[in-house]
Amino acid sequence: MPKTEYWQWYVEEFAPTERHGHAIEEVYFAGRTAFQSVAVIRSAAFGKLLVIDGDTQSSQADEKIYHESLVHPALAALDDRSEILILGGGEGATLREVLRSPDVRTATMVDIDGEVIALAKRFLPEWSDGAFEDPRARVIVGDALAFLKKDRGLYGAIVSDLTEPLADSPSNPLFCDEVFGDIKARLAPGGVYVLQASTAGFHNMGLHAKMARTLRRRYRFVRSFYTHVPAFDNDWAFIACSDAIDLEALDGARIERYLASLRGESYFYDAQTHRRLFSLPLYLRRELAKEGDVF
Repeated sequence: MPKTEYWQWYVEEFAPTERHGHAIEEVYFAGRTAFQSVAVIRSAAFGKLLVIDGDTQSSQADEKIYHESLVHPALAALDDRSEILILGGGEGATLREVLRSPDVRTATMVDIDGEVIALAKRFLPEWSDGAFEDPRARVIVGDALAFLKKDRGLYGAIVSDLTEPLADSPSNPLFCDEVFGDIKARLAPGGVYVLQASTAGFHNMGLHAKMARTLRRRYRFVRSFYTHVPAFDNDWAFIACSDAIDLEALDGARIERYLASLRGESYFYDAQTHRRLFSLPLYLRRELAKEGDVF
């Protein structure tokens, strides 16, 4: 076969010594919003990509791996799914997955960057799949930190789909012990707080472990789980926190009953996948058991 020449590349830098390149077929948007740099591109390998501050947020080919993992273990564990809060999640895919449950009465989504939401609606409508127009969706363009301070609602699950807490990111102030306390104050009894929690590779698990150690100050059960997300070229981690529910021990029959109630077909998550998500490698378990840095 003749070799295809690509003249444009998006290169994601994971660390000063580690990069991943994507051949670009089309650029839909590249620029800055009031809060961050944003690009929507089409890559040769993964289809459309949303890129924020130089980091891949999700891809057309495998975003369901990430979003189903983030949302459904937590919702499957709940007895009351009527009120769900999403922090971040501007592309609308987390909202989409939450609203697949007919038990959800209101899904409140708070994202600081209305321009990202508008770009997602324009260029990535597959991600939200009509979720923004669902009458159960309550979308607030605003600062999640301010919302948590003022809001007095209680939520069965709080799902954090914020960007990485880099120094120049608008998400950075939300990753600290004080804000974790504000989040817990908004959880209904028996509720679950679940968050995207950085990388889980043997060489880049330090930030994830720091999050888990901090959250153990607040909750009885703090369970890490992870999966490989090909577009990220990384093992991506999540943390589920609750005083009432140990998500690692969630019963498979309960998961399957929950999945049977959902609208639409799942791509990645089921009871068998749940067991895999929570089966951590020894090196990560050892890192999580160590004393170390906290927020």
